[in-house]
Amino acid sequence: MTSLRRALLVCALALLGLTPQPASAAAEFNVRDHGATGNGSTNDDDAIDRAINAASAANGGIVVFPAGTYRSRTIHLKSNVTIRLDAGATVRAASSGMDAPESNPYDDYQDFGHSHFNNSLFVGRGVTNVHFTGSGTIDGDGNLSTSNSPPSGAGNKAIALTECANVSITGISIRRGGHFMALLNGCHDVLIDNLRTYYADEGVRDGINLINSWNVTLQNSRIESGDDAIALKSDYALGHTYTSQNIRVRDTTVYSHENNALQFGSETCGNFRDIRFDDITVLGGGKAGIGIVSMDGAIIEDVHYTDISLTKTTTPIFMKIGERRRCPGSPPAGRIRDIHLTNVTGVDLTAPEPSGTTGGPELTSTITGTPAVDIGPDITLDNVRLTVPGGHPASDANRVPGEFLTTYPPRDYGTRPSFGLWARHVRGLAVGNGSAVRFEDNDNRPAFIVDDGSDVRLDVTAQRGSGSAYDVGVSGITGYAVSGANTSGGTLRVRATDSTPIPGDPVSLYGEAESGTVTAPMQTLQDPAASGGSYVSVAPGSNSKTAAPATGHATLSFAVPRAGTFTVWARVIAATDGDDSFWVRSDGGTWSNWNGIPLGTSWHWARLPVTYALSAGDHTLTFAYREDGARLDRVAISNDPAFIPSDGTS
Repeated sequence: MTSLRRALLVCALALLGLTPQPASAAAEFNVRDHGATGNGSTNDDDAIDRAINAASAANGGIVVFPAGTYRSRTIHLKSNVTIRLDAGATVRAASSGMDAPESNPYDDYQDFGHSHFNNSLFVGRGVTNVHFTGSGTIDGDGNLSTSNSPPSGAGNKAIALTECANVSITGISIRRGGHFMALLNGCHDVLIDNLRTYYADEGVRDGINLINSWNVTLQNSRIESGDDAIALKSDYALGHTYTSQNIRVRDTTVYSHENNALQFGSETCGNFRDIRFDDITVLGGGKAGIGIVSMDGAIIEDVHYTDISLTKTTTPIFMKIGERRRCPGSPPAGRIRDIHLTNVTGVDLTAPEPSGTTGGPELTSTITGTPAVDIGPDITLDNVRLTVPGGHPASDANRVPGEFLTTYPPRDYGTRPSFGLWARHVRGLAVGNGSAVRFEDNDNRPAFIVDDGSDVRLDVTAQRGSGSAYDVGVSGITGYAVSGANTSGGTLRVRATDSTPIPGDPVSLYGEAESGTVTAPMQTLQDPAASGGSYVSVAPGSNSKTAAPATGHATLSFAVPRAGTFTVWARVIAATDGDDSFWVRSDGGTWSNWNGIPLGTSWHWARLPVTYALSAGDHTLTFAYREDGARLDRVAISNDPAFIPSDGTS
C-alpha cells in the first residue's frame, strides 16, 4: 500500500470513529506450557504434539522450544505450524517407542528407508505451511537407525515429509539424522536456507534427499554426511512419481565422507529437468563430486553446474545410464542429455576417507551410456579444470572396463584407461572453453579416451605423461574434432580408430519449448508421450491469424559456438488443417508464418520453411500462437544439411 493510500485509509477510518490496528503476530505455543520438561530424559513428544495441535488450530501458530533438551519419540507435524528451536534448544530422539513403519505396497521398488515415513523423529504427510526455524538442533543421538532393517521401535529419519507444500527449513542444525537428515518426497515450494547438517562416525547416512519434488531452493547451507550429501531422486514409494524440476542449489558447502556429494539417483523412476547448482564448494565425495545416474528409466535433462569447486572427491565427474529397471513395468534405459558444467575446478582429488565404499583412492571422471543408448546429446564441459593424482603406467591405457548395466557405483569400472576423462556410448559431447586436465604425479595414460559414439568435440589443454603414446584416443566415433595443446605447448596427439572427423564441423542443438520463457495465453501442458512429459500450446479459443500476437510466446535460448546458416525443426502435433500453424522469429526479427505443418495426431518432427544466419554467441528462437490446436514440444537447430533430429525419447 502506498503512503498516500495508507493516509487516506487512516482518515476514512478516523471519520468512522475507528483506529487502524497492526496485523496481529502469529500466536506462540511454548511446549513447556503444554507439559514438556526439556530435561533430556523424560519423553516430551506427547506435550510437543499438544502444542502442535494447538498451533495448527490457531491457523498459523509458532511452537516454541526454549533452551533445553527435549527427548522425544515421533512428533507429528500438522499444517500451518512453525517449529521454532531457540538457541540452546535440542530435540533429541528417544531410543525406543518411535512410530512403527507403515505398510507400503510399493516397497519393492526402493530401499526400506525410502519406503516408510512414520518411523521418523518429525513426520508430516500432506502438510502445508510448515516451517522449521531458529538456531537450535535436531539430534538423533545415535538412536536413529542407519540400517535398511532398523530394529523394532527405532526411527531412521530426523525429518520426513511427503506430498507437502510451502515448507521451509532455516537456521537449524541436524546431527546424527539416521538414514536421512531430511527426506522430502512429493513436496513443492520448499526453501532450505542456512541449514547445517553434521557428520558423525555413527548414526548418520544421507544428508538431504529431494525426491519427486519441485520448486525447491537450497542455499547458504553446509550439508555434511556419510552417504550422499545432497541427492535428487525419484522413487515409487508414493505409488506414483512427479517430475522433479525447478530446483536450485546455491552458495552451499557439501561434504560426503564415503559417497556422493551432489547426486542424481540412484532411484530414478520419474524425470528430472531444470536443475541448477551454482557456487558450490565440495569438500569431499567418497564416490563422486558431481554424480548423475539414470538407472530406472528416468530422463534427466536441462541440468547446469556453474562455479563448482571440488576437493577430496574420488571421482570428480560421473554420469551413467544404466538398466536396473527397479520401477513398475521394468522400464528400459532412460536418458541423460542437455547437461552443462561451467567453471568447475578440482584439486586434491583423492578419497576423503582411507576406507569406505570408494573402491580406490582416485578414479577418472566418467561419462557413459549403454551399448544400446548413448548418453547425450548436448553434454558440455566449459572451463572444467581438474588436477588429478596421476601415477599410472602406460599399460593402463589398454584397460577396457565392463558395462555394469545394473549397478551404479563409480568403483565398478576400476582404473580407467585415461586420466582426465573417459567416455563411452556418447553423442554430442563437447569439452572446451578453457578446459584443462593435469596430474600431480606423472601419468602415462592418455588424457582423454572416447569409445563408441558421435559428434565429439575436444578443445582442451592436457598434460602429457613422459611415457604416454598419445593424448586423445577416439574409437568408433562418427564425427570428432580435437584441438588444443599439451602443457608443453605442442599440439595434442590423437589416436583415432574406426572413427571419422567432423566434416565442416557442424552444429546441432536441442531445446524444450516448455523450458524456455512461456507467456500467456501460451501454456505448458502435460503429455507422457511428449519429450520430458510436457509441451506448449495456446489456451483454446485463442487465434491470431493475421499477425503475431504481442504475448503468447514460447522463447528458447541457444548458445551457438560457430557461425552458420541454421535450419529449424520442431516436434509438433497438428491434428487438422485448421490447427496447423505458428508464428516464428529469431532474435526479435521479422515474424514468419509457419503454416501447413504436416498433419498428425501423434508427435512428429517437422522442418520450418525458414533458415537463420546466426553468428557465434547467444540467440533466441520464439514461437507465437497462430491457431489454437497446434502443439509444440522439442525444438532443434542445425547448420548440418544432412541433419535429421532424433525423437525426444531417444
